[in-house]
Amino acid sequence: MLTRRIIACLDVAAGRVVKGIQFVDLIDAGDPAALAIRHAQGGADEIVFLDITATHEKRSLLLDAVRRAAERIFVPLTVGGGIRTLDDALRVFDAGADKVSINSAALRRPELITEIGSRFGAQAVVVAIDARRSADGPEKAEVYLNGGRLPAGVGVLAWAREAESRGAGEILLTSMDSDGTRSGFDCELTGAVSDAVQIPVIASGGAGTVQHFADVFTAGRADAALAASIFHCGVSDARTLKHELAQLGLPMRLPC
Repeated sequence: MLTRRIIACLDVAAGRVVKGIQFVDLIDAGDPAALAIRHAQGGADEIVFLDITATHEKRSLLLDAVRRAAERIFVPLTVGGGIRTLDDALRVFDAGADKVSINSAALRRPELITEIGSRFGAQAVVVAIDARRSADGPEKAEVYLNGGRLPAGVGVLAWAREAESRGAGEILLTSMDSDGTRSGFDCELTGAVSDAVQIPVIASGGAGTVQHFADVFTAGRADAALAASIFHCGVSDARTLKHELAQLGLPMRLPC
């Protein structure tokens, strides 16, 4: 059985890491590079920088923070936010990122997935999906773009399948309803997306306890789980979390 990954997410706005609830009420949590280093040293399998207002505000990419982090960490680094073209992706890779995460731009021009994948490989392309649940169940969940501000008019499962067909290497699925609440991942929605595609699915939104991770790896069938608040607030580091999950029988890559 493949090991499950724990990914530390750093949501960035105006050059600082922030955290909020359901994409609003943001508070400052620190410097992106410094926190990336701390999480990598704490046992995270991967680090993700998501510039959550770059597409909305049309700001430049956080290349300086990417460079500073890439010089000091030795786990995969994914960068997303404001990546609209192949040239944008190239600048991020040149700064030291291992993967790019694309969301709104891919929805507006799905060919971007194929363009980046053809140049850098499918393993370097993560398609991020911001999803809001429907009362009719996960099959009717809808995709949102521009940092969760605008409904895209497409279903989550349909878009996940199209992203895979166009060459995405992974899906980063964020439940907007659970984001920042620390009440648990949306396992039903995550499981539906995991069943719909063959590529890895990263669950995001709602992490609060060890059991939440165990649930999304089992009931949600996620390949990886991403968290922010649980780490920023000092609840646990990834090393401790992974050892506790291993004790529950989940396959983890345990740091020394």
